[in-house]
Amino acid sequence: MDRNRLIPVVVIDDAAKAVDLAGALLEGGLDVIEITFRTAAAPEAIQRIAKECPKMVIGAGTLLEPDQVKQASDCGARFGLSPGLDPHIVGIASEIEFDFIPGIAIPSEVQSALKLGCKVQKFFPAEQMGGAAFIKALEGPYAHTGVRFVPTGGLNADNVASYLAIKSVMAVGGSWFVDKKYINANDWATITRLTREALQQVRN
Repeated sequence: MDRNRLIPVVVIDDAAKAVDLAGALLEGGLDVIEITFRTAAAPEAIQRIAKECPKMVIGAGTLLEPDQVKQASDCGARFGLSPGLDPHIVGIASEIEFDFIPGIAIPSEVQSALKLGCKVQKFFPAEQMGGAAFIKALEGPYAHTGVRFVPTGGLNADNVASYLAIKSVMAVGGSWFVDKKYINANDWATITRLTREALQQVRN
């Protein structure tokens, strides 16, 4: 994440499309993906990518239950994310040595996550909670802790630069270049093109 600074947040309905999707991202220059546990296809999609695209670093998103953390790890995910902060889930991830990024939205949650040892935190829903300006404000009291943020929720090609300009932002998560309409239509060429464009924004 620190290298790419861009995480495609994927909602996939058909696991059979997972490998083609991963291939489109790799062709576009991106070797990380987040498969969200919002659909029944997520575990199999992770398994397929882990088996057939070994260069892809797979994350599992929207992990809301302890069993999902274990399942994601068993399927081949290298890290996990959640929209919220659940100490029990953080504990399970720690027990199985699974890198985990909890979600935060307010200062007290930043502190709670830090107490649990989570230096990387997902800021969600980013735009609705105040956007880049809110993260910048959080740097005042928390920058010295070494906390890094991964904002997701409402990010797009028009506002992503404002987040990436913030020192404490490790990476950003978004779905504008992996929209479900492209996946469902098998439009891998568009995903590859949009991924290249997004990476160019990130690296400029």
